[in-house]
Amino acid sequence: MAESISLFADSGDDKEQNQTYIKGKVTATFFESNDSFYKVILVKIIDTNLSDWNEDEVVITGNFADVVEDNEYCFYGNIVEHPKYGKQFKATNYESNVPTSYEGLVSYLSGDDFPGIGKKTASRVVDILGNNLIQNILNDSKVLNKVGLNNKQNTTIVNSINKNNGMEQVIIGLNSYGFGSDLSSSIYNKYKNDTLDVINENPYRLVEDINGIGFKKADEIASKIGMSSNNPARIRAGLISALQNLSIKNCDTYTFTGPIIDETLRLLNNGSGNNISGEDLSSQFIELARSQKIVGEDDRVYLKSLYDDEWQIAEHLNRIIKNPSPIKYNKATINKKIRLVEKKLNIEYDDSQLAALKSAVDSQMFLLTGGPGTGKTTIIKGIIYLYAYLNDYSLNLNSYKDEEFPMLLAAPTGRAAKRMNEATGVPASTIHRLLGLNGHEEDSVENTKDLDGGLLIIDEVSMVDTYLFKSLVRAIPNEMKVILVGDKDQLPSVGPGQVFSDLLNSECINSMHLNTIYRQDSDSTIIPLAHSIQQGTLPSDFKDKKPDRSFISCTPSQMSNVIEQIVTRAKLKGFTANDIQVLAPMYRGAAGVNHLNDVIQSIMNPSNPEIFEVESRGVIYREGDKVLQLVNSPENNVFNGDIGQIIKIQKDDDKSSNDKITIAFDQSEVTYKRRDWLQITLAYCTTIHKAQGSEFRMVILPIVPQFSKMLKKNLLYTAITRAEDALIMIGNYNSFLNCVENESDNRNTSLKSRIQKLIKGNVKPELKSFDDSNVDKSSNENDYHLTSEMIRKEYVDPMIGMQGIKP
Repeated sequence: MAESISLFADSGDDKEQNQTYIKGKVTATFFESNDSFYKVILVKIIDTNLSDWNEDEVVITGNFADVVEDNEYCFYGNIVEHPKYGKQFKATNYESNVPTSYEGLVSYLSGDDFPGIGKKTASRVVDILGNNLIQNILNDSKVLNKVGLNNKQNTTIVNSINKNNGMEQVIIGLNSYGFGSDLSSSIYNKYKNDTLDVINENPYRLVEDINGIGFKKADEIASKIGMSSNNPARIRAGLISALQNLSIKNCDTYTFTGPIIDETLRLLNNGSGNNISGEDLSSQFIELARSQKIVGEDDRVYLKSLYDDEWQIAEHLNRIIKNPSPIKYNKATINKKIRLVEKKLNIEYDDSQLAALKSAVDSQMFLLTGGPGTGKTTIIKGIIYLYAYLNDYSLNLNSYKDEEFPMLLAAPTGRAAKRMNEATGVPASTIHRLLGLNGHEEDSVENTKDLDGGLLIIDEVSMVDTYLFKSLVRAIPNEMKVILVGDKDQLPSVGPGQVFSDLLNSECINSMHLNTIYRQDSDSTIIPLAHSIQQGTLPSDFKDKKPDRSFISCTPSQMSNVIEQIVTRAKLKGFTANDIQVLAPMYRGAAGVNHLNDVIQSIMNPSNPEIFEVESRGVIYREGDKVLQLVNSPENNVFNGDIGQIIKIQKDDDKSSNDKITIAFDQSEVTYKRRDWLQITLAYCTTIHKAQGSEFRMVILPIVPQFSKMLKKNLLYTAITRAEDALIMIGNYNSFLNCVENESDNRNTSLKSRIQKLIKGNVKPELKSFDDSNVDKSSNENDYHLTSEMIRKEYVDPMIGMQGIKP
């Protein structure tokens, strides 16, 4: 006999009557994601209540644990029509049929999943623990102590039952709460077999612990299990969610108490009749501070991690600057070596370039900023040669063993690193690869490797967020010279903070802003256009056709046709897919990334019976396609933002889960199994953010009113500065004008003041304590409500319990 192990309150028979089900044996696994529980399996049907299914087998998709081929399961869900693969059964949940008879349990425990457990031992286990032993062991593994097995046998039985049934029960439970495969994986990885106990005890822990789970989802679960609306855990989750909504999503490192209170009350009350009192809210606000989940400073409130990161960045910068290299160079020596650099590079530096070179080698840390064509790359190359000559280093890479080269060059993206390497002749890597990060900064920041060398140069620093910069500066040793290069007017990082801007604005670090435009042919108009935009105006000849740029007015509905004509003509003129880059601010809509990728793919790489193609999540990939890497994959030496080309597709008609795509990137060649295809997407059109750090021969830029929320000066400036030879702007003139007139939002950050306090004064803020005497006692307790004004006046201080605590 066998029964279904389930978390549902109702019986299996009742459930089968109420839901569509399929009972059967798993015969094959076509696809399984390597980073979630999503699977596509083939099941041989034993029983079903489907009325219109006449076949013996069915393809089932869903969120499953480690399903075992030839084992029996019962799946609940419904039939769906896949556009390519036809009818499939989409399971919303499932149950495992495990043995419950004496003979079945003995056979199960002595099977291949339990090495070292023979039938005699298995019989003894069943004799002592009974037919419900699997559930009892799942509940408390110590029950096995009654049997008197040795440690190895004990461990084998517990581990195998937990693997075969424990994780399965967790996933079944998570399915019942409606979590998708990715979130289920994150939750299970956090709590393991305690997952369901954690959720049933306090579902609001998910908000604090799991990225991607918001207050609304936790509230739904809490409602199902009967938690009250004024439960302290619910209020804390509301406060954390409000802070995340207002701070992280806006890329701020802090927000203000007033908006947090307003947002929290909106989340907590949510149209319900049971409004949360101010007294309850204030007590949990203080509790979050006591437990170091949030930090308050004046009327600013931080997530603890971001508060710590800003202070630690400032502390490391202070350490680096105040522990300089003992090697000093006199002016005469520097001037002499500069002459050698000029001769070597066949260049004559002007006064501003000479000043930049001298300041760079004289400074322990130096910031270099400037717009396109102002010579940042020229200065980087000059610094490398000048530093080498001053220290008698050879620039012949063959003179050094691996990792001995005294100069380190890096950038946030692979393409930016490649450009550094091509411009200087010196090896350059991504910052992630330099630090040995695995792509998940929050998990690996403490495991970054320390850097070694005399000089570090980082390009495109405006793209670096608070998390990554903290990882970088903590890895920099004393006495290493640091040069940070970027364009302060470009888009800031996708993650929290505005690091490069804050470093410059602190005025505590030696810096230079390059203004003179050098890279400008007599016919070039792109660079002057970018500088005009940076100054807040569109030139009077913006609409005029120029040799290297043009503007085409059109509506969103005309966008596809216009881009189709432009790309077709460019292709006829010899432009390749790598030469042409369409940049759009958003993914959706007629002028969005997703739609335009399909349009351009049909021109640059149309369907052809002689080349292989595959489909994944609505996207068709063909050999020859231009694709974009979406996540960091250091083990493959590819990183978020890298662009490559599909050079081979391997199809397995019998088992599509074995399909593979091989992509050639600038620095490596990577083969992706189907389960890894979530890491890539088409790259004929990308967002402007994804294009940072790259340049292209031709940039096509659609801007329409539907992008209004995104239209800022730094967005347009960044897009235009990606074009090397040709720029074609399409859309609504007023939308381009709105970009120029809308100054970029200044993010809420404290890094500038942290740097100033430590480097100039070595001062940290005094942390205030909370005292009941601070609260206005004159108000009636029953009428008490926490307001933003009370917190601003410091009647309630979120720094409670934080005295003496440092990041």
